[in-house]
Amino acid sequence: MTAASFARAHRTRKRTRIQEENEARILDAALEVFSTYGFRGATVDQIADLAGMTKPNLLYYFRRKQDIYLAVLQRTLEMWLQPLEEMSPHGDPAKELTAYIDRKLEMSRDNPTASRLFAMEIMQGAPVLGSVLSGRMKKLVDEKAAVLRRWIAAGRLAQVDPYHLIFMVWATTQHYADFDIQIRAVLGPAADRPEHFEMARRTLERLFVSGVVKSET
Repeated sequence: MTAASFARAHRTRKRTRIQEENEARILDAALEVFSTYGFRGATVDQIADLAGMTKPNLLYYFRRKQDIYLAVLQRTLEMWLQPLEEMSPHGDPAKELTAYIDRKLEMSRDNPTASRLFAMEIMQGAPVLGSVLSGRMKKLVDEKAAVLRRWIAAGRLAQVDPYHLIFMVWATTQHYADFDIQIRAVLGPAADRPEHFEMARRTLERLFVSGVVKSET
């Protein structure tokens, strides 16, 4: 089930451009409100105000606060999973892993608020998103783990556990969003410089790609 499935406007046969734009406005506003106040502290009125619409108008799209919250989290999850989904079983392992790492790192750099809200949900035991994690996410990870296994069996990757390889990519790339304050405490002003991201990218590529991809002989 996608995030859009929770929007009441999807009961119509075809969504209009205005409906799509309004849903995006609601979810953007909700991300800021939930990140600031948490699920319990956030209100539908706050979200409506930040989205620049009336509460009745917002409730046309989403029936309850929990539906908005789930849609925000689901949108983030889909964003995180897209680069993994794009990993091609027919591609070169080095290029596929490099593209995956780079895209995940870019997402952490460009969407830190979404990443931190998602991390908060996970650390609380995923009370809202649990069924989605064990469904859509698990299916995709199983599929890509099988791709990694085939590369390992073909001698193109080192003998590593594919699941833990994926987990380690998640942990290292999302660290730059979820623990940004810790990074800034250590690096200071250097964390705002362009070379900070470039150094992170090169380091992770060397760690994962050079560490697990076997050179062709």
